[in-house]
Amino acid sequence: MEHLVRVVNEKDRQTLEWLRRQVGDAAIAAAVSQCEGPDKPWLSAVCRRLGVVPPAFPDVLPHTPTDVARQSLAAIRAILAIRVSSTLAR
Repeated sequence: MEHLVRVVNEKDRQTLEWLRRQVGDAAIAAAVSQCEGPDKPWLSAVCRRLGVVPPAFPDVLPHTPTDVARQSLAAIRAILAIRVSSTLAR
């Protein structure tokens, strides 16, 4: 069904699986055909067409910073600090 609707993350995949269990593929395809626009519709638009509200799924991945993320942020901050100090020195 991902070929019919826009799925951009794991939460969207969970929502689509839930929606398929609730209403079935035929109802989803019919709702997609009623959505306007040339692109794939968002799942929220399909759910509105069907009159359903998906449950709130928990975040799949915990939001904990990694060493690589910390190093990247430190490098970005260093670059920004250099730019700010060179701008203030003018």
